Amino acid sequence: MIPQRLEKLRGLMAQRGINAYVIPTSDFHESEYVGDYFKARKYMSGFTGSAGTLVVTAKEACLWTDGRYFIQAANQLKDTTVTLMKMGEEGTPTIEEYLYHAVPAHGKLGFDGRVITAALGRGFTEKLADKKATLFTGEDLVDLIWEGRPALSAEPAFLLDEKYAGKSAAQKLAELREEMQKDGCTAHVITTLDDIAWLFNIRGNDVECNPVVLSYAVITLKKAHLFVNSACLNDEIQAKLAADGVKVHGYDKMIPFVKKMSAKETVLLDPQKVSYEIDAAIRGKKVEKANPTQLAKAMKNPVELENIRNVHVKDGVAFTKFMYWLKTNVGKIPMTEISAADYLLARRAEQEGFIEPSFGTIAAYKANAAMMHYSATEESNAVLEPEGMLLVDSGGQYYEGTTDITRTMVLGPITDEQKLHFTTVLRSNLDLANARFLYGCVGMNLDILARGPIWDLGLDYKCGTGHGIGYLLNVHEAPNGFRWRIVAERRDSAVLEEGMVTTDEPGIYIEGSHGIRTENELICRKGVKNHDGQFMYFEPVTYAPIDLDGIDPRYLTEKERQTLNDYHAMVYGKLFDYLTDEERAWLKEYTRSI
Repeated sequence: MIPQRLEKLRGLMAQRGINAYVIPTSDFHESEYVGDYFKARKYMSGFTGSAGTLVVTAKEACLWTDGRYFIQAANQLKDTTVTLMKMGEEGTPTIEEYLYHAVPAHGKLGFDGRVITAALGRGFTEKLADKKATLFTGEDLVDLIWEGRPALSAEPAFLLDEKYAGKSAAQKLAELREEMQKDGCTAHVITTLDDIAWLFNIRGNDVECNPVVLSYAVITLKKAHLFVNSACLNDEIQAKLAADGVKVHGYDKMIPFVKKMSAKETVLLDPQKVSYEIDAAIRGKKVEKANPTQLAKAMKNPVELENIRNVHVKDGVAFTKFMYWLKTNVGKIPMTEISAADYLLARRAEQEGFIEPSFGTIAAYKANAAMMHYSATEESNAVLEPEGMLLVDSGGQYYEGTTDITRTMVLGPITDEQKLHFTTVLRSNLDLANARFLYGCVGMNLDILARGPIWDLGLDYKCGTGHGIGYLLNVHEAPNGFRWRIVAERRDSAVLEEGMVTTDEPGIYIEGSHGIRTENELICRKGVKNHDGQFMYFEPVTYAPIDLDGIDPRYLTEKERQTLNDYHAMVYGKLFDYLTDEERAWLKEYTRSI
């Protein structure tokens, strides 16, 4: 099937004189996760991961993806004729390097200009400049092949009340305009769905697990323009937007609107988010930087933070009920990866204010857990037995916030090496959570606290240690994160500011054997301020036990043991009132001091 699709694409490329065609994962908004309409890369390659870029030439097809997906991609690309390119690995060329050799002098590079960023498109142009190559960007060739392509989503939107958002849309617009004026800008083009949803206090269901609305926005100093399918907006939303000075346009009117903007405008835009097509349509002067809304929404306000603390109690109750059920029933009743994930979802659905999962649950047993972003299918769905470990990475979208938690649970006997690895991952998690640091630090300054114990074993994990989290928005949110080196495209190396929420999720993954990850969310807080400066610390807000059955206390320092005991005492206190007598007795045992 995939080889036939690739040959059809090559036929279209030949007709247009295209030497190489680039198919990214993205939608028109550079979203990390995309709706079914935009899954062109999946359709053309068979690879289902959330990150990857396919490049097709007359003779070969190559797919670039990162370390989270090496195992998965290798399996899914078998018999497709698509070659896996392991990003960041020695000997693997970058996409730009590959294209330089694939496109001949006076050749032609093709891509849909709506799904490639301005920065990437410009980069292609610069890389191929000495070859005098041209770009073909005005046609979506996959659309000409894709039979039965899903329609663009047009799900109903809803307003997020200020008791959840903490600020009105009018206040957010006023603060955004202040930031625009600092840079001398008269207009701001926003295409990122989470920024737009946050700015206007609206949420939707156009991307699975991400409560956003397909939309664009142009903000001027006096007017705000929202480009959206008006059928998605009820009368209440329309009235609220009008009261806040927002003019609504059709979703497909964005490009014509931008083309008509005056050449005298000074336009603020993010070239790593705005599409190549929109960038080319702007005639005015450009000020290029990250959207101010990105930092503003990452620094959660006091109302949001209080809601986040409350929602993690709900989420912790749901997860703890699941963990109790799992560990007391494994081997006694039938269980699989999928049925376990379904049980956890049902517990979350019982919680007031729950809307949907924040991402597809990863329930990975034994060797399946070595794949960081494993997704169980009917074919791979492992039966759970009273042995080994089950890794569950999951989360929820609630009116009071977005959650993301990972626990690795021991279902029966495990090896001494697995206990060492489990305890080392725990140490890594605790050491980062315990950090005290001066204001001005970025995640890269602190990452070694988590990665150090694992590096001491001569091991590593091929991903960041943590990511920012939105508020009833994307589960992965820039600009904060923990990572041992700068990865430019991730843009998660901002100064850690008060109110930012970041995950702490180190892990060990042994292919063919096991995977272990322990993940909590941390709120960045201000600590003491003295002659040495403003000190910062983290407040853990994930409330669920860490499985004591996997821990060998011999490997813990006294401070780490005390941190774990204090954490478990907090968990017990937070959840006690919401559990049955049986669950309380179990939780008391699994949060005991060690």
